[in-house]
Amino acid sequence: MPFLLLTAAIFGMLAMGVLAFTGPSTNKAQSRRLDALKGRHVEDAVVAMQMRRITAHQQTSFDLAITRMLPNPTVLRKRIEMTGKEWTLGQYMLVNLGLALFVAILAAFKGAPLMLALLGGIFIGVGLPHMVIGHLIKKRVASFTSKFPDAIELLVRGLRSGLPISETMGVVASEVPGPVGVEFRTVVDKMKIGRTMEAALQETADRLGTPEFQFFVITLAIQRETGGNLAETLSNLADVLRKRAQMKLKIKAMSSESKASAYIIGVLPFMVFGSILWINPDYMMGFFRDERLMMTGLGGLVWMGIGAFVMRQMINFEI
Repeated sequence: MPFLLLTAAIFGMLAMGVLAFTGPSTNKAQSRRLDALKGRHVEDAVVAMQMRRITAHQQTSFDLAITRMLPNPTVLRKRIEMTGKEWTLGQYMLVNLGLALFVAILAAFKGAPLMLALLGGIFIGVGLPHMVIGHLIKKRVASFTSKFPDAIELLVRGLRSGLPISETMGVVASEVPGPVGVEFRTVVDKMKIGRTMEAALQETADRLGTPEFQFFVITLAIQRETGGNLAETLSNLADVLRKRAQMKLKIKAMSSESKASAYIIGVLPFMVFGSILWINPDYMMGFFRDERLMMTGLGGLVWMGIGAFVMRQMINFEI
């Protein structure tokens, strides 16, 4: 029983460490404020049926089986789509399962206890692909955010030259490289099959999950209801987004020392434990046999989890 408690505590601590040091999550309060400003878009039933038919055609029978087995496959599919990769849900789950089995079998062959090998395989098999997906999402969102003000400026120049907003979006889709051009191309394609501009933009905003694009969607929605100079409004929005990006960089520079300290303090005990376990396994196996050492290790992991949570809150800044 103490061994099971210790292995469960190690698994929980590894999960808390991943959550603590993967960076600040999306701000819930900001999302609620943005959701309160969203306009209501009426979706055309024929177009929605066509889009569902296209999506169902792209899924294989294995993907459909995985979708039925998972409790909430929509969230996982959305995360995969946010990476911009053409990966299916079935491929992602196959990678999870294969990695978990490989790590568990390797740990069992190295002499690790069966329960510890299974927990380690599950943690790495689920956690590592999740971290990779998160890294790809963060990288793509950062690339999108850096080029998005330039895309808005291109929209402003098109509007001032007399082009309608739908035509200027097509220009952005063809001229701006990277994720910005891809997302605007998706919006233009949806508009070509009959989807309204507001609905297409809102779907892209929900998939991206970035406040910058949500500001853009809200600006267009408000301008359509109240009128005014859209080019001037978008120009002001581009200026605000650039200042917002500058503020993020300043905060990142100011908090870099605290983040480095948090990473070192959080990772160092596990590195030392793993190094000693690799050099002298018999010396460290007492933590898996002696009940007193198990309880001591459990207490240390709990306090380390509390410290990691406090450090994460100290370096998490809201903009």
